[in-house]
Amino acid sequence: MTEPLLSIRGLDVSYPTSKGPAHILTKVDLTVEPGAAVGLVGESGSGKSTLALALLGLLPENAEISASHAVFDGRTGVLSAANSSALRGRDIAMVFQDPMTALNPLFTIGTHLVDIQRRKFPGAKTAELWARGERVLARVGVSDAGNRMRRYPHEFSGGMRQRVVIAMALLVEPKMLIADEPTTALDATIEAQVVDILRELRSELSAALLVVSHSFGLIAELCETVIVMYAGTIVETGPVGEVLRDPRHPYAQALLACEIEPLSSIEKNEPLVTIPGTVPDPVNRPIGCVFAARCPARHERCTEPPPFISQGQGRGFSCWLGVSP
Repeated sequence: MTEPLLSIRGLDVSYPTSKGPAHILTKVDLTVEPGAAVGLVGESGSGKSTLALALLGLLPENAEISASHAVFDGRTGVLSAANSSALRGRDIAMVFQDPMTALNPLFTIGTHLVDIQRRKFPGAKTAELWARGERVLARVGVSDAGNRMRRYPHEFSGGMRQRVVIAMALLVEPKMLIADEPTTALDATIEAQVVDILRELRSELSAALLVVSHSFGLIAELCETVIVMYAGTIVETGPVGEVLRDPRHPYAQALLACEIEPLSSIEKNEPLVTIPGTVPDPVNRPIGCVFAARCPARHERCTEPPPFISQGQGRGFSCWLGVSP
């Protein structure tokens, strides 16, 4: 049996505050098989990006991180600062949400593409790295790549900058690529093109893909497995198709109901669906179910922490509704 590429158990992330620790992630488990595509979905504040940044060692210095088990490609303790730094830019690469802030405006695109390769290929000559960067830049759909290598980030559109960031991630030939809201700042046409690029390149490189998004639609296009997160906890997991057809957790059901179908709401003059209430305060998290205050199906048992009900094949959810009285 193949060992998982990434295996995390019991991941907690918190920050000290004057009112006590703010719990951002609580007892999070994550497994990514080699070559698999896993999606993290949830609204803002659910902890998706914190989880991704923890894997790369990019959380602020005052973050308190702990896990009972953390292994990447057979290496233990990958959440420590030293180990995550060694993986970043070599075995794990990330496509950030905002490509403009991910690129230094003072350096040309060519400089970005060359420098990103030096950690993975320290002995390579600059001319070799430049030529390789030019090839990959053309591969992600940037025309006249040789000339564009000498341009600066502000001379590119949002869609072109995102292609540059994708090229940077691919140049290090990672074993896992993390894409954090990779299409948020793009219009619909460019979004579709970027999705196609990610799908094609993942197939070619056989790299695992971890996609962070608030949209079930993007997860469905790129991933086989989805993990639904709410308030720093995992509330449902499973194959994307099964979760879309039959979401079990009330939050997953509500989140899916908020997806906008093209033109349908406009044509029918229907109001957009929302989830009433707000995400709980991370400093004063509820003792029981974290979604209870916003859940239409809540009952007296929700004051207790719900169990995670495993249904096999990676399918499961955390809710009292699945427990017999």
